[in-house]
This record gives sequence, structure tokens and C-alpha cells, in this order.
Amino acid sequence: MTAAWTDYDTHARTRPRGDFWGQVRRTVRGQPVAQAQIDMIVEAAVAHLALNPGDRLLDLACGNGALSRPLFQRCAGGVGVDISDYLVGVAREHFAGPAHGYVVMDAAAYAETAAPDGITKALCYGSLSYLADDAAARMLRALHGRFPALRRILLGNLPDPARAGLFYPAGAAAELREPRSSIGAWRSPVEVAALAGPGWDVWCHTMPPDFFAAHYRYDAVLVRR
Repeated sequence: MTAAWTDYDTHARTRPRGDFWGQVRRTVRGQPVAQAQIDMIVEAAVAHLALNPGDRLLDLACGNGALSRPLFQRCAGGVGVDISDYLVGVAREHFAGPAHGYVVMDAAAYAETAAPDGITKALCYGSLSYLADDAAARMLRALHGRFPALRRILLGNLPDPARAGLFYPAGAAAELREPRSSIGAWRSPVEVAALAGPGWDVWCHTMPPDFFAAHYRYDAVLVRR
């Protein structure tokens, strides 16, 4: 663990209640990313998930719901899950709707215990790197085994170890394998596929070059076999 690491929930509480992107570290040099960048994320998620009005969406590690809401609005609703009671409180205050809600729970535990509730698509955006290997594998394998209607999962904004030098110009940092670091664990597509298990095919995508993190991150889409 690096000295610079700050607990997810603790960091969120240091930002103003209305600083939605700052709370979840969707920032560049400490400043919230532009709306055009958020729009790019939303459109990529809709395309990767083949999201349609009949889908029910599960957003794992949803944070404060700021990214969940525009996706819920593109489908029949669903549920957002996050371990931080503070961020779920923000989500309920600002982003809850009649067809979707937010639950305080560990993502892997939710996948292992919650009712499937007709969920057809899922995402974990910008958060998988903060899960240890065991928790990530438990979550993805439980989703395959316990959510029979779930066809696709988007694992978004994953840091690619093959491109770590573009983020760390002086050389790859020792923290690349550490989920409790500023970026979390950097995993290759092969490593992500191993965590997901044999029930999923894995398709990887890069964001357009004008996306703020395109030079070192990628999206992985899991498609049920």
C-alpha cells in the first residue's frame, strides 16, 4: 500500500456534497472532467452493453450515482450498489428515480446474495481496479452463476499495464499490482478474462483519442457464452 492512498469513502467526504465527479475521483489534475467527457463515457457504455429500453441494469460500485442515472434513463431501470453509505446517500438524494434505486453493499457480496431481479446488463465503471483479485473473481463468477438473464457486463476504464509507462513516464511504479493505490491494480485483458472465468467471452475496446484517459485505459466487455 502506498502512503498516498486514501480510503474511497473518506475521500468522498472531503469533497462538497454537490461535487459529484470530485467525490468519485473522475478528475484531471484535481478538476472534474468536462461534460463532453462524461457524455463520451455514457455513449460508449450504451454501445458496449447494447443497452435498450427493455434492459434492467446493475451498476456495481456505482459511487454517487452520477454516472448511473443517464444509463438508467436509457433502459427500464435497475439498481446501483456501492459500499460507501455516504455516496449512496448522495445518490439517493440527487439521482434516485421511480424505476431505479441505490443499495449500500459490497459489490461481490451483492452478486453472491442478491435476488437477480430480472437484471440483463451490468457495469462496473472505473472501480474494478480497486477490488482485490479474489473479490473481483467472486463478483464476476457469481454474476454468471446467479443472474441467468444477465448477458453483458461492462468493466470500464481499466488501467492497462502494457501502457503504464505512458502514465508513469519515469517507469512503472511498484504499486501497479496494488488495489489500494491511487489508480488501483493494473490488469491486462488476459488477467481480466482469468478473473471472469470460463463463462464469459471478453472483448476489449479503447476510447476515442480525445478521451482524457485514452492513452492508458481500456474497456472490457464480458459477453455470456
